[in-house]
Amino acid sequence: MIGKRLFGDDRAGFWFLLVLTLATVLIGVSNLATPEDSALHVPTYLVALFGKYLCYAILALAIDLVWGYVGILSLGHGAFFALGGYAMGMYLMRQIGSRGVYGDPILPDFMVFLNWKELPWYWLGFDNFFFAMFMVALVPGILAFVFGYLAFRSRVTGVYLSIITQAMTYALLLAFFRNDMGFGGNNGLTDFKDLLGMNMQTDGMRVGLFTASAILLGATFVLFRWITRSRFGKVLIAVRDAESRARFMGYRVEGYKLAAFTLSAVVAGFAGALYVPQVGIINPGEFAPQNSIEAVVWVAVGGRGTLVGAALGAIVVNFGKTVFTGVLPELWLFALGGLFVFVTLLMPKGIIGTVPQLIEMARNRKAQAAAPAEASKPAGE
Repeated sequence: MIGKRLFGDDRAGFWFLLVLTLATVLIGVSNLATPEDSALHVPTYLVALFGKYLCYAILALAIDLVWGYVGILSLGHGAFFALGGYAMGMYLMRQIGSRGVYGDPILPDFMVFLNWKELPWYWLGFDNFFFAMFMVALVPGILAFVFGYLAFRSRVTGVYLSIITQAMTYALLLAFFRNDMGFGGNNGLTDFKDLLGMNMQTDGMRVGLFTASAILLGATFVLFRWITRSRFGKVLIAVRDAESRARFMGYRVEGYKLAAFTLSAVVAGFAGALYVPQVGIINPGEFAPQNSIEAVVWVAVGGRGTLVGAALGAIVVNFGKTVFTGVLPELWLFALGGLFVFVTLLMPKGIIGTVPQLIEMARNRKAQAAAPAEASKPAGE
């Protein structure tokens, strides 16, 4: 009754949250409460890997909001993800203090190595966790708002908008590679030690980060599901399907698109913030355009405009990437491209839309095969 009241006819959403909750509890308990030699024990490295998958799923939800429900194909969401990651990385670097290689209580090791004399002004305040979390939301949000305002006001749409978003993330990639930017250059930020005063290498912290990722994924799903089924969401879908008609009906199309784009960027930033402490590093490579393109593939594989499919696609594709790159790492990009072509041509609705269709087709064929047999029986039987 409670599930029906909350989810209505969205059975996929109900099962998604149920499986997510059960998996989070079971993985955490299996890691912390079972001995390492037990068959039920989940190693800590797998907990961190699963946590990374969940962060990718959050990013996929952010992309699905703007692509699946507004029709904005963004090839630059990796930039928002990376900016959130850098904000978290700056906080973690400030927590190292005098335990760094050079023992400087204020300057991170890379600044000491590059002969920086004082901490740059834009690093101030990042020794406070709440300030850092505020910046995780603010920096991607401001970038998305300014970029979206200029693009949507100029009515840039379609492939042109996609190219501009990709150019944005590539420009940030080049900028963050520079040592004089103050973000570690090519090496980025790493060698983290504490988070909220607790050792990041402990099993408890790894499970805590994994659990936080699961909670954020579930909360993001519920929020986006509520938005897309609200009146606001109905307007977003109208903009996606017939933007000119929505504008002629009096809706401020640019405002709706800007709101969705900015919210999506903020969520992507929080996904990046949770990603960094679980992988232990953030560098300019996270801005690479191919990362944003890959995230779009996750959404396409799972099912655009479904939310559940976007999250599922991110987990499935990245699990496949982990397996595939362990066997044939040099062929992964070819496999990814082939997967995108396959899904586009043969599974346009993704996993979440195609599987029910296949089940229904199988049922129809079974019913058609049984019909002649029933008709051939004598009338008295």
